[in-house]
Amino acid sequence: MSDVSETDTVEPLDIDATPTSDSPAPAAPTSSQLEEEGDIAADYIEELLDITDLDGDIDIDARGGRSYLSVNSADGSSNLRLLAKPETVNALQELTRIAVQTKTGAFSRLILDVGGSREARAAELGVLVDKAIERIEAGSDSAALPAMSSYERKLVHDIVSERGFVSESEGEGRDRHTVVTRA
Repeated sequence: MSDVSETDTVEPLDIDATPTSDSPAPAAPTSSQLEEEGDIAADYIEELLDITDLDGDIDIDARGGRSYLSVNSADGSSNLRLLAKPETVNALQELTRIAVQTKTGAFSRLILDVGGSREARAAELGVLVDKAIERIEAGSDSAALPAMSSYERKLVHDIVSERGFVSESEGEGRDRHTVVTRA
């Protein structure tokens, strides 16, 4: 029997959660913590690749307070493209973050890239931003982009800023999206 009664509510785990203004900001991870996080994540992904009989080389990097894992094909002929779809990469990233969090007890902001999927997604986001800017230049006060992950919203904010416009995130949870306006 479950310990949760019908009147209790169970909140889902929010991987992209950020501290609220009344909660203390978590300490930035040290380089050794990022290395440990990268190693745990690499072990998790390597086991997944073995189970699915996919070949890939894993590179680990740490920058900007995050661990970055890249899974690429050594010879370019691997079937990693099966895992390189944005939705699949995001799901694998969340599973990997949970695996890291389970082992370390600390929140993980790890970023996973499979077969260059992040670069491809950044290019797609650039096209979305360009279309939003076109709408604004055609007379709209603002242009809202579709809901996306916090990492993708961060990329969008950077692209918008590079283009000389302003953006902010609006909405909650899975509906959180970016709105672009003039500077």
